[in-house]
Amino acid sequence: MIDALAARPSRRRVLAGGALIVSFALAPRVLLAQTVQGAAAPPLPGSLKTEPMLDAWIRIDADGAITVFTGKAELGQGIATALIQLAAEELVVEPATIHLVTADTARTPNEGFTAGSHSMQDSGTAIMNAAAQARAILVKAAADRLQLAPERLKAEGGAVIAEDGRRVAYGELVAGAILHVRAAPRSDLIDPKNHRLIGKPWPRIDIPAKVTGGVAFVQDLRLPDMVHARVVWPPSYGATLKAVDSAPVETMPGVLKVVRNGSYLAVIAEREYQAIAAMRALADAAQWDETPTLPTEDELFSYLARQPSQLIPVRQDSGSPPPPVQSVAARYRRAYQMHGSIGPSCAVGLFRDDALTLWTHTQGVFPLRAAVAELLALAPEKVRCIQVQGSGCYGHNAADDAAADAALLARAFPGRPVRVQWMREQEHSWEPYGPAMLTEVSAGLDAAGKIAQWHYRVRSNEHSTRPGTAGNLMPAWHLAQPVALPVPKPIPLPEGGGDRNALPLYTIPFADIVYDFVPAMTLRVSALRGLGAYMNVFTIESFMDELALAAKADPVAFRLRHLEDPRARDVITLAAERFGWSNYRRQPGRGRGFAFARYKNLGAYAAVAVEAALEHETGRLRVIRAVAATDSGEAVNPDGIRNQIEGGILQSSSWTLYESVGFDRTRITSRDWSSYPILRFSAVPESVEVHVIDRPGQPFLGTGEATQGPTAGAIANALADAAGIRIRELPLTAERIKQAIGV
Repeated sequence: MIDALAARPSRRRVLAGGALIVSFALAPRVLLAQTVQGAAAPPLPGSLKTEPMLDAWIRIDADGAITVFTGKAELGQGIATALIQLAAEELVVEPATIHLVTADTARTPNEGFTAGSHSMQDSGTAIMNAAAQARAILVKAAADRLQLAPERLKAEGGAVIAEDGRRVAYGELVAGAILHVRAAPRSDLIDPKNHRLIGKPWPRIDIPAKVTGGVAFVQDLRLPDMVHARVVWPPSYGATLKAVDSAPVETMPGVLKVVRNGSYLAVIAEREYQAIAAMRALADAAQWDETPTLPTEDELFSYLARQPSQLIPVRQDSGSPPPPVQSVAARYRRAYQMHGSIGPSCAVGLFRDDALTLWTHTQGVFPLRAAVAELLALAPEKVRCIQVQGSGCYGHNAADDAAADAALLARAFPGRPVRVQWMREQEHSWEPYGPAMLTEVSAGLDAAGKIAQWHYRVRSNEHSTRPGTAGNLMPAWHLAQPVALPVPKPIPLPEGGGDRNALPLYTIPFADIVYDFVPAMTLRVSALRGLGAYMNVFTIESFMDELALAAKADPVAFRLRHLEDPRARDVITLAAERFGWSNYRRQPGRGRGFAFARYKNLGAYAAVAVEAALEHETGRLRVIRAVAATDSGEAVNPDGIRNQIEGGILQSSSWTLYESVGFDRTRITSRDWSSYPILRFSAVPESVEVHVIDRPGQPFLGTGEATQGPTAGAIANALADAAGIRIRELPLTAERIKQAIGV
């Protein structure tokens, strides 16, 4: 980590040492519009579309050392390992010989946010093709040197080898040369049947430090001469600081500076506990003006239903469908949910020579750089953001806010690294939550028991307020010259926000699907893993079971009846078979549930079957076992895919059974783990099986968020099977279940 302070090597230095360098390079815009014989050139694969130069992805030094660069961030999803596997496969070297650099504005391509399960589709595809094309260039260079046809050479072990045994190391081939060529649309990829690494389990490179107490997370980062800071946040939304007597705090042991800028209040100290003690004293001395601005929890959904909205069509078929033989309708709702990151957000900032370096667990170093540059009125090139993995996050938690804190406080205390660590109650109270949502659906069945028509409506706030401008950073709202949050905007399909996965993958002759986008926010919201897909899939898959019941059909058979996509049918069939769906033995108090979705209808396919046990006396529902099948296209690291699917099942189980944000008219009341319960070890399923369908040679499909919705639907369906009642509001808490079954 310390060497991240080092300056970026200059091109002159590289040329002097000799290297095939991956430097951050932008092609002239004209290159992006080249034509072939008057027609548009084929698109470049993955993120090569936006960063088309090969030397933005691969560096080979004169000593043969290989560095691979990605603009995507390792968040615990295991992409660092998979990306190394891809590069090593195509360069025909061992993974251990590759050093991977992730998400650094001074060194890596700009790949925007690490979000939406795009890392393998975008960065993985780019790196695989860049590595293959670099290999071809190396082989051609060796062929010229050895005066042999390229077909008589092979790349292996960091060298190009001739049939007669002569070999030229990669480092020799790049001495004094720069690989600065635009990527080609197509690459000579290694045939999948000859893969050594792709498709094989490979140990995650990020795990050893996590299990040995090493520097695994930004929370663990300690830089030389570092100081510690804490922020005193307002007690509620919209609260303003009336007065504070900071003089006693300024004389406390270790205190270096008290910072106040409008309602922004913080303290910097030599040691961490000194900063905590000073923060608490400063909080006791602060006087705030508060105004009740929130509805009560009881009126949340009626409040959301009353808010003005923008109608966004998702699918609206023309004409009138034939009258159904049987009709079913239902409404569902979901409370606010938080990321609940196990490690509260943290960042380290160093302001030196009128330039800022930030170490942050942001999911978008370049968008954060733009926002921080605006916040500090600096040129973007004066801000460097280096992503370091954070302890527990999928989506937009408070990482970027902590980075803004580090930026503000590093500028207030230049010359030494300033570490800002949020407290648990701060993270819980101020992070952006997953929005509350309302859905309503009705459908008609024909005489054959098939869906003839489908009407669906989803209502929610914005699902991403990620940085890009200073107004997306919460600290900016509290400054003497505050920066307002930008006007919320919906995320267009096919990715979507609140309408993500609102369109079922099932074959439906007539559909009317709309999204009611609500711009006004009740609580602060942004991206939570899966965005609207979690709620939409929960609704659709719960309702599919309700329709199956009306049609007197088996839930799995009913789904297959409405699916033409063979890959969708494959994952459903595999999950059902491995679960033992057809020969399931019923037991008192237990039920089974099934659900399926293709994430965003363009990502990974996932089917989940669960068995759950219900305690009638307490209303407690526990998932006993879960069986999942997934198709993520070509599986680079099957074990990594299993990690993602298992993690998604557990996290979604926690959301579905326990999690909702509490608040009163003024404040957030879910400030710790007792007031915001999550899945505990005692409630973890006894077994979670994940079966990966590998598709060698097929495009990579995003996996990280594929099981959020199907897990929720499967659990709700298992509850209905066990108790004979249907609960349509998340979370399915013990109290809510008790009330529904009349205990």
